[in-house]
Amino acid sequence: MTPTARTVAIRDGAVTFRMLTDGHGPDLVYFHSFHDRGNGWPELLARLAERFTVHAPFHPGVQGSEGVDHLDDVVDLGLAYDEMLAAMRIESAFLVGHFFGAMAAAELASICPGRARKIALLSPLGLWLDDKPLADVLALPAADLDALLWSGASSAAASRWRTLPESEEENVAAQIEQIQRLSAMGKFVWPIPDKGLQKRLHRLTAPALILWGSGDRVNPPAYSAEFARYIADATVRELPGGHMLHLESPDAVARAVTEFFSYAPGN
Repeated sequence: MTPTARTVAIRDGAVTFRMLTDGHGPDLVYFHSFHDRGNGWPELLARLAERFTVHAPFHPGVQGSEGVDHLDDVVDLGLAYDEMLAAMRIESAFLVGHFFGAMAAAELASICPGRARKIALLSPLGLWLDDKPLADVLALPAADLDALLWSGASSAAASRWRTLPESEEENVAAQIEQIQRLSAMGKFVWPIPDKGLQKRLHRLTAPALILWGSGDRVNPPAYSAEFARYIADATVRELPGGHMLHLESPDAVARAVTEFFSYAPGN
């Protein structure tokens, strides 16, 4: 099935979220990251939509979502997502995000704990260890970036990701979209992603699943333990794949997330 697109406006229309929705079941909100490409509906979301009603908003400034200039910082971004859920009349939802998207999800769940039923953070951004610096994925040349994102550069997922549109017009449009995406999200994490999330993570009371790719060369695995240290109810799992775990191993990620969200003590 093709997801339905709609726009959700907040703050008297100053900020708008273009959103894709599909599936059936409990509400699940997916937060995209820097290097998600294409139509915004990767295979992972199709898998999750078999069990959940999946909502995938684009961050302000990305693919038709607007108002990034009206947001001051990551706290304001988290509040904007709280207001988005209120406009959608969703009291609480399952939250999933990758890298920057995981940071946004963690901010929302920390600032407004009642919004998250459970949360899955895939290679989350937002903390900083001086002896374990992250790769600068905002500034790396394309060839160097490509070499870091994947556990295997020749994988089918990597090949699909780097394949550009055939027409010159579509090619230019895709490159412009990627520049806009990096600029919009980079506003909230440059020059380093430590924007105070560490001070707020103790407020994240929802059960959290922290997933990491075994071959992640962008975000050192040490950060998984660091996130777990600040979140009271955290489970850490490693899955086969690189930094783009959700694209390389969509079935494994969907299975892990679905099992975690479906599990209830005593079952």
